[in-house]
Amino acid sequence: MEPVKLGLDIGATKTLGVVLDADGKIRAEVRERTAPGADGVVESAGRVVDALRAATGDPLTGPVGVGIPGLVDVEQGAVKHAVNLGLDGDFVPLGDLLGERLGLRAVVENDVNAAALGAAALSGESDLVYVSIGTGLAAGLVLDGVLRRGEHGAAGEIGHLPVDPHGAICSCGQRGCLETIASGSAIAAVWPSDDVPPAQALFAAAQAGDPKAVQLRDDFAAGVASAVRALGLTVDPAAVVLGGGVAQLGEPLRVAVAQALLDQASGSPFLASLDLAGRVRVVPADHPVAAVGAALLGER
Repeated sequence: MEPVKLGLDIGATKTLGVVLDADGKIRAEVRERTAPGADGVVESAGRVVDALRAATGDPLTGPVGVGIPGLVDVEQGAVKHAVNLGLDGDFVPLGDLLGERLGLRAVVENDVNAAALGAAALSGESDLVYVSIGTGLAAGLVLDGVLRRGEHGAAGEIGHLPVDPHGAICSCGQRGCLETIASGSAIAAVWPSDDVPPAQALFAAAQAGDPKAVQLRDDFAAGVASAVRALGLTVDPAAVVLGGGVAQLGEPLRVAVAQALLDQASGSPFLASLDLAGRVRVVPADHPVAAVGAALLGER
């Protein structure tokens, strides 16, 4: 039987698992609702792996890569501050718990970092920044083929860069962080919507010509562009990939952010020469980059 790779993307609402074949193509994909708490997370992951084993007819002996929100101790396979999963307080030894349930070795990584690996594999780039625009705003850095976590695991926490001293208080305790401007929660605060995701509703209203929506969309895009500019000037990546829930917007998001980058560079020949707008891409809506990236963890 050909070698395969197994990856899990564990989120607050769903656990998505994939099996990759020897060529990196998705052979099977399963999603289940994520139950909260350590026991719930482990059991949800177990149901997904059981279903993948049934779907492939493969015992899937591991290892399994796991992408999960929160602060991750990669060496210990432990996670904390994954508040939306009910994993707060002390580190939870998730790798050991999953290993016991699944009968294989588990490699645990922050979900944005895992997604950065998946985006790098999808694009073929070895030098890439993945910007996750979801409830919050964060980035994963793959530099010269190496995932950069930082001394304290804080590499890429671009959402907590303060940009407006008069802005809103951020969840991190600072004022006017990029996350308060350029995230899904920021859009929901200024353009609430009950029937469709707020980002989709805002961009649709802007496309229809609503003046307020146009202004709010442009403000949001300028915030994302500021994050891209800061990352570009810091690590100068070959590509910047937009992902996360808001990236389901697809091409309209890329166009808005690219235009904002062009506007920001209009008065600076230096900034214009870097062509940050030309480096921006969006993850295809149907490609589970975090789960794919997680599947690649076991071989790293």
